[in-house]
Amino acid sequence: MLALPLALAACFGSDGDRPTLLGGTQAGGPQPFPDNFRSDTLAVMRTYLNNPVGVRDASMAEPVQREVGGRQFYVSCLHFTPRETDGSYKIMRERAVIFVNGRADRVVDRTSDLCAGAVYAPFPELEKMTR
Repeated sequence: MLALPLALAACFGSDGDRPTLLGGTQAGGPQPFPDNFRSDTLAVMRTYLNNPVGVRDASMAEPVQREVGGRQFYVSCLHFTPRETDGSYKIMRERAVIFVNGRADRVVDRTSDLCAGAVYAPFPELEKMTR
């Protein structure tokens, strides 16, 4: 019975030096600006999207600091229209990429607070993704 809480704690613990939103090596310190935010965003979106080919109308906001889980992280917001599984295009999506210790960590789909007031610029690299 005591093993279950320990097993769950191991799942949510840190991976050594891998930074996470829940803890890890950042220790609440100031976050560095993500210098490679464009290429990091492409890498994380390539794995996030089921089919990264054929994205249209892509735009991105420069990373700004936002509070996530009680801590300050750099967040970059995206607008894009992905190709649906049937090949059609439906609605534009908004996503936020959260950076931890200067690297893209995760994509968030609930963006109302994170992307309020974001200023978007074209992001053609997202439209040129391949598998």
